[in-house]
Formats: sequence, C-alpha cells, structure tokens
Amino acid sequence: MRPAQLLVIRHIEKRFGGLTALADVSLTINRKEIYGLIGPNGAGKTTLFNVLTGLYVPDGGQFEFDGASLVGLKPYRVAESGIARTFQNIRLFGNMTAMENVMVGRHVRTHAGAIGAILRTKRTRDEEAAIRSRSRELLGYVGIGPHAGMLSRNLSYGDQRRLEIARALATEPKLLALDEPAAGMNATETAELRRLLEKIRDDGVTILLIEHDVKLVMGLCDRVAVLDYGRKIAEGEPAQVQKDPEVIRAYLGGALP
Repeated sequence: MRPAQLLVIRHIEKRFGGLTALADVSLTINRKEIYGLIGPNGAGKTTLFNVLTGLYVPDGGQFEFDGASLVGLKPYRVAESGIARTFQNIRLFGNMTAMENVMVGRHVRTHAGAIGAILRTKRTRDEEAAIRSRSRELLGYVGIGPHAGMLSRNLSYGDQRRLEIARALATEPKLLALDEPAAGMNATETAELRRLLEKIRDDGVTILLIEHDVKLVMGLCDRVAVLDYGRKIAEGEPAQVQKDPEVIRAYLGGALP
C-alpha cells in the first residue's frame, strides 16, 4: 500500500546573494488533495515552485516526491517523474493551435526516437495518432474542445488558462502545480476554474495551488499553508488558517475574507 504522502518537503532553504527567499520550509502534501500556498507578494511561493520543478537547486534541505528525491534533477526529468506546472504569466506557443500546444506537452510521454521520426515508422505514426487523440480528449476535458484548431493567441484569457492546464495534464502528472491560475479571471471564469480543479482532484491528480484569490483558496483547498518572508507561518485546514493571528498580521492587519 502506498503512503498517503505524495510530496514531503523538509527544511528547504534558498538564497539569492544576501536575500533569503526560503528559510526552513517544510510541508507534506497528501495524495488526491488540493493544497493551497498563499502569502503576500515576495513571500517565496513561486521560488518554492521553482525549487520543486528543477528551475532552482535548493541551498539546503530535501524534498521527496512519491518516495524519491528529485533534488538537482533537470526540469524535464521532474516532469517525467510526475510533476507538471503552470506559470504566473501565460506561456503558450501563440502561433500554434490549441491542439498543437497540448501535443507539445504530451511528447514527455513519447518513446519514438529521432530515427523513427525521420523514417516515419509505423510505431512513430501510431504514437503520433495516439498523441493527437489524447490531446483532443484533454481539450474537451478542460472545456475548450471546440477551439482545438484555433491559434492559442486568439483564445480568450480564461481559455488560455484552461489550455495551459490541459498542456500540463498531457504529461500525466501525479502532482499539478498551478501558479496563480485565477489571475485576471472574472467571477464566472473563476467559478468554472474551481469546478475544473475539483474534477481534476476527484480524478486522482493532487493539486498544489498558489493563488492570491483567498476566497477561492479557502473554499477550494483541503489544506493551506501560508508563507511570509520565506518562512511558513501557518498550516492547516482553511478555517483554522483563516483565524490564525500570524496570518491576519501578514495580510496587513485585515481579517481574511
């Protein structure tokens, strides 16, 4: 039987010159939960994402994903291990269609090599057909199936965010790390995003969520951690965290909504 913990982070440190971005951060994220990570701007949330996904090497501490250490692995190796992410700023290929963007993500799980691609072997053709079929399924899953042939730059803002999630899901992640997916969304788009994330979690994918929409976080997440100046100041169920004096202080003295 697999342990309940999917991601275990122990005493992570990250410094940039004289600036400490992360100081002794420890978290445990369980399988099939939505785990929220909140805090003021500059609290270290995205830095932690960058450590977990191989963009930064930590200066101290360890983290294990599904029982194995990923410290020091390149980002593509982290993706192969089962962690997919999105970014604060949309990073789609604007001159490619929605379908093509998802197909790019799917190639993490392909096996045909360069020779097969050049010679157009049957294995390569079959694999490409499977990639296209799965990409079409994922576009339907996130709710933008009718836009498969549209250039991604021509999609609405909300649909571009959905496309990013579809591309991340194409890697078959065990953990989906989302960096402010609701940023810039209106109330309707945010409600649709919440339903999508709940569906993804219910289908067995664990979600780690950075989000400034505190109302969304508190209504969606199973557990929440709060960072402030690179340190974890609170962790627990949303109702518990919401009442924590340190959390209220970190949000400029105002009670959280």
